Formats: sequence, structure tokens, C-alpha cells
Amino acid sequence: MVVKAMRFSENASLQTRNTFAITAKARFLADVYDEGQLAALLNTVTAKHLKVLILGGGSNMLLSQDFDGLVICPQLFGVHCISEDDNQVIVEAAAGENWHQFVQYCLTQGWYGLENLSLIAGSVGAAPVQNIGAYGVELKDNFVSLRAIHRQTATVREFSLAECQFGYRDSVFKGRLKDQYIITAVRFRLSKIAKVSMQYGDIRQELTSKGIDSPTPQQVAQAVITIRQRKLPNPEQIGNAGSFFKNPVISQTQFESLKQQYPHIIAYPQQQEVKLAAGWLIEQAGWKGQSLGQAGVYEKQALVLVNRGSATGQEVMALAKTIQQSVYDKFGVRLEVEVNLI
Repeated sequence: MVVKAMRFSENASLQTRNTFAITAKARFLADVYDEGQLAALLNTVTAKHLKVLILGGGSNMLLSQDFDGLVICPQLFGVHCISEDDNQVIVEAAAGENWHQFVQYCLTQGWYGLENLSLIAGSVGAAPVQNIGAYGVELKDNFVSLRAIHRQTATVREFSLAECQFGYRDSVFKGRLKDQYIITAVRFRLSKIAKVSMQYGDIRQELTSKGIDSPTPQQVAQAVITIRQRKLPNPEQIGNAGSFFKNPVISQTQFESLKQQYPHIIAYPQQQEVKLAAGWLIEQAGWKGQSLGQAGVYEKQALVLVNRGSATGQEVMALAKTIQQSVYDKFGVRLEVEVNLI
């Protein structure tokens, strides 16, 4: 297979490369098409001491300003079956693969486990950084390992499940190893036996409304897609980065106190704590559908901040900080930003 030559540009626009559609530029931008090109580029960058930003699908980030450095866009593609038996398959996906398209491909192959994560924007390579999750399933539930290149040495390393230190919308790549590695491929263990996860009421209600009592994984995926399309804006039509805030986790004691004041508070019990619905908190604080300048809160889902046309990254952050303060003043709960701030 012939690999494209690396493409390099200066003073490059990033507006079409981030789903928020924020206008920003990169001093340098490089599209790389295999690991060899990436390693060679990193060696060059190290010598020049440039700041580096890795940009995949641009779906979980907010650009607050122009980037005075090098933006690397890994255009790494391919999905391969590594091993399989009668019950399961180990599949590897390159970092540049579109996440939703990868999930749908797995379903067509009869590989199950990722269907609840349908229609999540972004690339396969970005998914472990965030430990993406939805409707009771997280990436870590089917994760085997990933391959990554060290930014300074350009050496390749494999990371196991334990080494990734996955948490709620978190991993070692957002903490101790932030900005140290570039993920190039991810491996998953998927089932050939059709099993579904329907612990979230929204999925059950959607399937019941269609008269489906014993759904297939494909039907669960379609239910998730329908729900997400109903609740969330299409980035191609309205600039956004999906859920802007994490659902906060609080103590059982604090939850009991809040429940006395707000009997209809939406919450999900954890082992020793309680996870609250950030969207509900924001809506109750009066922000659903509201705007500050060109930055706004989506009318159908308060967890999503949107670009109403020409918002700057600073406008979006000003709105986010105002919402955080409003929620804290009303509920005594601090909202944590989920997107990566650049």
C-alpha cells in the first residue's frame, strides 16, 4: 500500500478541524500518514523545541487562542482482527479512524460490546484519553491495550489496561502522562455472542416505544443513535464539543441534604458516592437555552455548550465559568470541565 507523503503548512486555519468551529490558526500544521512519518517529525520538533498539539477529530477540545507551535494531525487508518475464537475477537483500530464508524463496522462484523458508545464524536486515538462512556458503558470495559509514541524520544510503547489508569472520563494521559505520548492504535476485546446493556432508562424507553422487548446489539445501537440525535446538536450544523462538563460525583451525605431541598434531583448511585446529572443542575440554575455573546447553552441539552455563529474560545470559557459559579451558588456543587482547553 502506497502511503501519502506528509503534508506541511504554515499559518493554517483550524476552524474546520475542531467541532466547536472556533476560528483559530496554527503556526505550523502537519498531516502524517504513518508511524514512521510521525516519529521523524517528532525528532525534528524536539530539535526545534516547538510546542506541539495533537489534533485528532477535534471533538473534545476548545481552542481559546491561536496555537504558536506545531499542530500534528495523525491520519492513521485501518482496522484489523488480531486474533479470535468462537466467543470473542481482538481487534485493532488505528488512531485516525472515526470512532462512530469504527463502532458501526464492528457491529456489521458481529463484534459486540461498543454499541452503547455509538455516535460519540471524535477519533479512536482520542477515545482512551477521555475513557469515553455513555449509557452505562465505558471504553475501558472492552479495552485490551494501546500503542503510543513518546513525544520526546519518538520511541514506541504498549500500554496495558492497568497502565492506562482509567477513571471516570479520565486516564493517565490526562494526568501524569499528559502531553507525553501520541496514541497510534488501540486494541479491543469484543464478544461474538450478542449481549446488550440496557441499564439506562432512556434506552429501554426508546426500545419499548418501538415494541422491542429483546433487542439485538444493532437495535441498541440504533436506539442510542436516535436518542443522541434527539438530544444533541450535530456539529456540522451547530458548533459544539458534546458534553462540556462532567457529571459531578458527591458524597452520600451531601446528596441526602440536596435531595431534601430538591426531591426531583437526578442522580445515579455509585459504590460509596452519588453521581449527579450536570445537565439537570445547569437547567435548574436557569441556563438552558441561554447565551452570553455568541456562546450559548443548547436548548435541548443543558450539558452542551454551543457556538451560535462566531463565538471565540474566550466567550465559551466565560460562559462556562459563569455556569460553574451559578451551579455552585445554588447547589454547592462544583462542575468540572470535560473538554480539553487549549
